[in-house]
Amino acid sequence: MSSQSSIREVAKRAGVSLGTVSNVLNRPEIVALETRQRVQQAIDEIGFVRNGSARQLRAGRSQHIGLIVLDVANPFFTEVARGVEDLANKAGYVVILCNSDDSAEKESNYLHVLEEQRTQGVLITPVQSDTGYLQVFRQRGIAVVLLDRPSRSKDLCSVSVDDVRGGEIAAAHLLEEGHERIGFVHGPLSIRQIADRRRGMIRAVKTAGLDPDRAIVDITTHAQSAREGEECVEKLLSARTRPTAVFCANDLLALGLMRGLIKHGISIPGGMALVGYDDVEFASVLSTPLTSIRQPKYELGRAAAELLFDEANNPTTHQHKHVVYQPELIVRESSRSKRDDTPQPVGWE
Repeated sequence: MSSQSSIREVAKRAGVSLGTVSNVLNRPEIVALETRQRVQQAIDEIGFVRNGSARQLRAGRSQHIGLIVLDVANPFFTEVARGVEDLANKAGYVVILCNSDDSAEKESNYLHVLEEQRTQGVLITPVQSDTGYLQVFRQRGIAVVLLDRPSRSKDLCSVSVDDVRGGEIAAAHLLEEGHERIGFVHGPLSIRQIADRRRGMIRAVKTAGLDPDRAIVDITTHAQSAREGEECVEKLLSARTRPTAVFCANDLLALGLMRGLIKHGISIPGGMALVGYDDVEFASVLSTPLTSIRQPKYELGRAAAELLFDEANNPTTHQHKHVVYQPELIVRESSRSKRDDTPQPVGWE
């Protein structure tokens, strides 16, 4: 049954005009309560479902937004997505979640699909460092906000965490624990967050009076997954000068690395100290609880969605903002020195 014939059936059954049915569907506040109830009863009896796509085409806008992330398997992005979805739900919008898998090609495909569907806006953790290509979508009336990535453009909103600071406090903690050679396990440095975390490590090492080229051992992985973390153990252990501690660019890598080290009979933290990044939910419940850099994941998603809806709904008055949260070091057993058995405070100054 077509939408139009269904509307006619609703009108006939309710004993009202087509215009009244249309008003109940689109402007219910102008229809008397008794009439609304009669029309709604007819809708329920017939099982009528409005054609949302046609309505969106007529309006030129959709009731959905796109959320493009690097890896939906990473619990970090799951919590970010919850922040986005909670706000979108209150605003009456649906979130379309897209996984780029660190692939510029997949990201581009998703952007074009969202544009074709007349999406209200896009929240994106871009694969590429240069985000100039996203300006095209804004010029076409699609709001764009960078998520978990600072913006280099004054007219492109962003919500991020100070990843340079995050890398710095992670490395400084390990240096304070007595480690002078630290492995850094990470994905491609072309990803801005990873490059920034390494910059922070370098800053901490220099502050400690050490040579970064000698103090930092880079172990690059193809992806930032637990499997990649486990598979890189051989590289770590075969390094010319083996590190005594490792900083992982995210908690999934740290989880895999921990599993691999245990298989090789290396204890944590006695044989190798370990620090992750993101402080996802499982970090605190591992057999050896993981020290990690905490990011306000839910708040990141919610703040980004707020900026997106403000730009989409108030394009003439919207003011572009660049929100930057500060990370926090959460110290647990995986990085504590054997020489220090005293309780560790939460956080690091």
